[in-house]
Amino acid sequence: MQVTIDDLSSVKKNLHIEIPEEDVARELDEAYKNLRKTAKVKGFRPGKTPRAVLERRFHKDVNADVGSKLIQETLIKAIQDNELNVVGRPHIDPPELTDKGPYKYTVTVEVNPEIDEVDFSGLSLKKTRYRVTDEEIEAQLKLIQRNMAKLEPLAEERPVADEDFVLIDYEGFEDGTPMPELQKTENYSMKIGRAMISKEFDDQLIGMKKGDDREFSISFADDYYNQKLAGKTVTFKVHLRDIRKEILPELDDEFAKTVGPFENLEALRKEIVDNLTNGYEKRSEQELSEQIFSTLLEKTDFEVPEALVEHELDHIISDAERSFQYHNMDPEQIGLTRETMQERYRETAEKQVRRHLILSKIIRQENLTLSDDDLDAGFQEMAGQINRPVEEIKGFYRQDKEQLDFFKHTLLEKSAIKLIIDAASVQEVEAELEQDKKADEAKDDS
Repeated sequence: MQVTIDDLSSVKKNLHIEIPEEDVARELDEAYKNLRKTAKVKGFRPGKTPRAVLERRFHKDVNADVGSKLIQETLIKAIQDNELNVVGRPHIDPPELTDKGPYKYTVTVEVNPEIDEVDFSGLSLKKTRYRVTDEEIEAQLKLIQRNMAKLEPLAEERPVADEDFVLIDYEGFEDGTPMPELQKTENYSMKIGRAMISKEFDDQLIGMKKGDDREFSISFADDYYNQKLAGKTVTFKVHLRDIRKEILPELDDEFAKTVGPFENLEALRKEIVDNLTNGYEKRSEQELSEQIFSTLLEKTDFEVPEALVEHELDHIISDAERSFQYHNMDPEQIGLTRETMQERYRETAEKQVRRHLILSKIIRQENLTLSDDDLDAGFQEMAGQINRPVEEIKGFYRQDKEQLDFFKHTLLEKSAIKLIIDAASVQEVEAELEQDKKADEAKDDS
């Protein structure tokens, strides 16, 4: 077998592979020998059909099978012999196998880039320290309070006013025809002023009384978030079932007990503080990570295999689609088709791939390894994050080696990031001071 490699780029190569005629002939002989044992040809006993007869009847299928077998065997050997770190699926348009002469084919592959040693020592980083404020705590308490609120019918009879909660039936029509996007909906609860459908829709309900019916038309803007309604004029038929008021529970110890396993309101406040603090810590770590990779990406230049970008892009879009599905939303209603998401997230996907490649280089460069204790600590952390027993987490990964390898690599990436931070010059800055600095800069500019 002869292999010639053409470099299309640093990460894309054409492999020209030639299989000697004698190897082709041997495989064909073996194929027809096996076929003779099983072929049923009228006029011949099993195992006695002449090759010439088999060739006339099965030539095309045999050659296709032999060609496929030769490609599978020789391509793997060619990749191994030339120590190519192939990513993605090789692209090949196999030619037909002929009975005479060598078999030649060309395959295009992508490989991981060769990255020079990454110098990550002495990076200048700034870590912002965020502090939980009393205003944030109160805002979270009020949010929980609103979520626990009850809606009760009004004691007095009066028309709908701004900020009221209403219970309605509605249906939307275009040119007298019911619209699938606005099919008849009953017992729909909404708050006037939140513009769940549109501000104009809310305005039309103001002044209605319990039991009233109203018909009105609304022209949706061309940039309306639901593309299926954008630019259309819709006639709505609305029946007002009820007007309700929001009854907020008292923020006291009894309230805290209804929210969760809290002894009193102070325990609930502590939980809010802990959650906000954890969120800020993650935000601070994310900002630090962004600084690291912004600097390293400027210092480290290399080509990225398209196969890796496509794989990462599929992962990002799948996550987005699952999020939409979880919230019972159709992304196409807000103008997000899979094609538009591919265009929107492609740059993000490429940056993510570059980050993973740089971290992988540092892992190899610094000979980072993962001990059993490190792996156990990773399982413990994940169990805490998703609130599942650690043995359940371990059991899942024991059953899926590919997922386990991915998890281990993720832990090694975290070790690499820690190594970079430990070798960096990190300045801690209070968030308020940073905001004051920006305000001062704005004054100077003016």
